[in-house]
Order: sequence, then structure tokens, then C-alpha cells
Amino acid sequence: MPPYQRIGSIPRKRHIEHRREGGFRGEGIYYEEVVTTAGFGRAYSIAYHLRPPTRVRKVEAAGAAPVATVEQDVLRHHHLRSGGMKPAGDPVTGRVPLLTNADVTIGRCRPAEPQAELYRNAAADEVLFIHKGRGTLSSMFGVLPFRPFDYVVIPHCTTYRIDFDAGTQPELLIIEAAGSVVIPPRYLNPDGQLRLGAPYAERDLHGPHEPLVIDREEDVTVLVKDGARRTRYTLAHHPFDVVGWDGFAYPFTFNADDFEPITGTVHQPPPVQQTFEAPGFVLCTFAPRLLDTHPEAVKVPYAHSNVQADEVLYYVRGRFGSRRGVEEASFTLHPRGIPHGPHPGTIVASRPMTRTDELAVMVDTVKPLLLTRRAMEMDDPDYPYSWLE
Repeated sequence: MPPYQRIGSIPRKRHIEHRREGGFRGEGIYYEEVVTTAGFGRAYSIAYHLRPPTRVRKVEAAGAAPVATVEQDVLRHHHLRSGGMKPAGDPVTGRVPLLTNADVTIGRCRPAEPQAELYRNAAADEVLFIHKGRGTLSSMFGVLPFRPFDYVVIPHCTTYRIDFDAGTQPELLIIEAAGSVVIPPRYLNPDGQLRLGAPYAERDLHGPHEPLVIDREEDVTVLVKDGARRTRYTLAHHPFDVVGWDGFAYPFTFNADDFEPITGTVHQPPPVQQTFEAPGFVLCTFAPRLLDTHPEAVKVPYAHSNVQADEVLYYVRGRFGSRRGVEEASFTLHPRGIPHGPHPGTIVASRPMTRTDELAVMVDTVKPLLLTRRAMEMDDPDYPYSWLE
């Protein structure tokens, strides 16, 4: 989890009255909400509202969003060209799932319009990778600015709204995690601080900096997603009425260009690129970096047989040295059981190179990934044969 933060007005101790003049129904207090993860066993935050956060005026079904997968009769590599996706929906309704299993769903979003109503994912942590666009994510924790190449990490059950600045078509990579997205434990020392030598530090993680207090006694709808089911809650007041909070569970950003690559005289394996992890998968950043310095080094990755993992790469920027034919917003899926590796000619082409300008996001999963119908519409059926030439 990110570092401890304290913002706004909170009482001296937990679970004591946080007093005020007047207040809701004249009770003279702010109303405490404890947000916990893993039951009560992991990170938590405590927020203080102007009104009780439980005031629900209406609950109604809002349809379903099942992820329709396609049975594959063969095991093969896939190249999904998602760059041509047409803008549709808003930052919530415009999401297109492409790859999924019980632990993670990976998709894309090119919203055509502003977010229509507040949103809350009750069943997943979300990582929104901002491929293009900048703006703000608003929640009860405050306003969180984001910019291109930010990972925006949003814990389970965070009610939020995304607003993009005008002028650029937003492009999002969406990763939904059934478990909690955390900093890899090996990056932390026994005191919980990011180790010297880890590829990023606490200064690279950015949370909200000040409270966002919306004091409105009015009906506000929140679209709640838990799995495929969607429910619309109508609250009796705006939920962003928090005067202060503290804790470790809150949305934050980390920019991929702040990742510090670990390099060597010869090729380093993908775990050195790891950025976050969650039960069932890891998330890695392939950032611009110096290439291997040994005079006989092979400067592109070795051929690799995935024995116990499916590997997904999303191509963000630059030229990917080991792969021909991929483009910005391409996905490649290299599943377990069959080898993949650099395309012919890329080893020789890399010999004079001293650095790479590529930026890509990788997700490696423990369970096999299933492709959706929309993914198959983007699939290049000739990709498995691209190593022949």
C-alpha cells in the first residue's frame, strides 16, 4: 500500500467524537467511516463526514455487464490491435474487456463523453493506466490529478468521478483486480519503507493533497459494480462530504516515467520490471533504459517458454526492439505451454544499440486468460506465424 497520509480535520484519537457546532440534525459531530481491506487485517483509512455515509434513498437494478468470452480450440499466441477502437460511452460505460480470468480483467477505454454519474467498483481494485489525456479523479479522499503514463490505483469500494481536460482523446488501459493491488513485498524493508535500490520510492507515489468537501443535501446517484451485476444507489446527499481522513487505503498515482529500470551487463529477466502485484498476477513496467553493456550481450530478450504464466504486453510508446509488427495500443498474449521470443533479425539489429525508448505495460497471470468476443474482433490470426520470416 502507499504511505500513510493525513489530510484535513481529524480527532486526536480513533473512534472518539469529532465535535463541531450544529451539524446534521444538531448532533454536533462529524460521522466516522472506517474503510478496511482484507476484513480488518490489512490497510485501512478513517474518514469523517458531514452526514452519515449510509443515507440511501433508493436502490434499483442497473442491468448487468457480463464479460462474454470465446472458447479457443487451439493454444496459440495472439496480437490484438486495439488502436482502432472507436470512442464510445464514458470512462465507465465505455470500457471494453479483452482478457479475463478469476483474478484479473484487462481492457481498454476510449471515452466519447464525460462520466455520467459517480461510480464504485465493489468487487475489484482498479488500475487505470493513462495512455493519453490528463485530468482529475475526485473521491471522498479529495482531488487526485493525473497525467499521461500515470498508473491510477483505486482501492475496492472507492466512489469516484473521472474528469478529463479538453483537447485530447483519452486513452485508458483498464486492469481490474479481484484482490488488493500492492507494492511488491521484496521492495519493502522490515519497517515498511521502500528499500534503497527499489525501482521507485515514496516520493514517486502521489495521493490527494487536500480535502474535497461537497456539502449538498440533494439526491446523488452512484453506479455500483460487483462482478457482472450493476446497481444504482440514490443517496440523500453528496458522498464527497469528508472534512478529513487518515490511513493507508486511498487512490494514488505512479507515473511510468518515474520507474527506475534495473540493468546489467547482460539481459535482466522481467521480474526486475515489476511495479505492483495482486493475488494471481503481477504488473510490470518496461521503461526506457540502457541496454546490456557486455560486448557479446544479446540485447533483446531470450526465447521463453511460459510454464506457469500467461504473459500480456500492452505497447504504449516507442519502438519495441524484440517485436516486429506491433503498434501503439497493441496487446500481445503469449500463453503458457508454447515458446515465444524475439522476432528473427531483431538480435542482429540490436547489436549497435545502447538504449531503448520503449514503454510497455506487462501483466503476467497465474491462471490462464480467456479472450472476449471483442478481443477476437481485434486479433491478427497470422501472428503465430510471424516468427517464420
